[in-house]
Amino acid sequence: MTEPAVPAPRDTRGRPMRSLRISVTDRCNLRCRYCMPEEEYAWLPKADILTFDELTRLTDAFTRVGVDRVRLTGGEPLLRPGLTELVSGLAALPGVDDLAMTTNGVLLTGHAAALRAAGLHRVTVSLDTLRPARFRRLSRRGSHLAVLTGVDAAAAEFGTLKLDTVVMNGFNSDELVDMIEFGRDRSAEVRFIEYMDVGGATAWTPDQVYSRRNILSDLSAHYGPIVPEGGPDSAPADRFRLPDGTVFGVISSTTQPFCGACDRSRLTADGMWLRCLYAHTGTDLRGPLRDGATADDLASLLATVWRRRDDQGAVDRLRTDGRRVFIGVESLRRDPHLEMHTRGG
Repeated sequence: MTEPAVPAPRDTRGRPMRSLRISVTDRCNLRCRYCMPEEEYAWLPKADILTFDELTRLTDAFTRVGVDRVRLTGGEPLLRPGLTELVSGLAALPGVDDLAMTTNGVLLTGHAAALRAAGLHRVTVSLDTLRPARFRRLSRRGSHLAVLTGVDAAAAEFGTLKLDTVVMNGFNSDELVDMIEFGRDRSAEVRFIEYMDVGGATAWTPDQVYSRRNILSDLSAHYGPIVPEGGPDSAPADRFRLPDGTVFGVISSTTQPFCGACDRSRLTADGMWLRCLYAHTGTDLRGPLRDGATADDLASLLATVWRRRDDQGAVDRLRTDGRRVFIGVESLRRDPHLEMHTRGG
């Protein structure tokens, strides 16, 4: 890793800034019920969307204050034309040690080889069900076969990948074993994610959450004793090993938050910097960038803001009495930055 240009900042809770998630577009070609359940959405103005050069310059500034892991997200990142150009630019930055992408996989077959050639290191595919009819009910689209084909294409190009599965009680919570077996056949590590009440999850209710405890119990009942894999770190997923050596992860932000070790922040496609997935507000970086701020100017701003960071949104939500939907529909329409598909997963 390249040494930061300024001393790497830590926030008020002692957390460093190491991971940046860049949402390259707020658009998506699916309408999954846990993220985009509404019929209509307010979109970011096209004139505000950062160019690839601007995204690369901002990422360079982030590396100057300690960021070394970058993940491209959306919306659906592969809807952004020419994405390999951005991948190439980011891969060339000396401070970026790990460059990954999360995608729903619908368009992945046609892009996997080019992304690998451009310098992308890793791919995570969101795959919530292996059943076509269930996929259609979840996403309101008939793209299931395209996603499965995309998974196979990514496995062939990258050798391994991750599969993210949002587990919803009574909907796909009966597919845990099926997902493990599907991933095993493709050298893919499955990560089960508790259904989170983030912005955009306007249909969320507590009874739909299938907890980490339930996930581990179900898998133990089928496979036998499960043991933790490795010690604690800043990764969102706690990893576990099955008796045969298969490793999987559980992201339990809803019932067992990992805020205390969180070192990640998010950049929206129009340059809003968010220090927490549950944050109501962020810091506009597009303005300073387009006003001529240098990389060192931006790095200084990032360090100053990060040192004031006190966010622990998932912990705060866990403590909420009568927990219900986090952000209402009218608030989402007034400020699309509150949407999960705008700020990235």
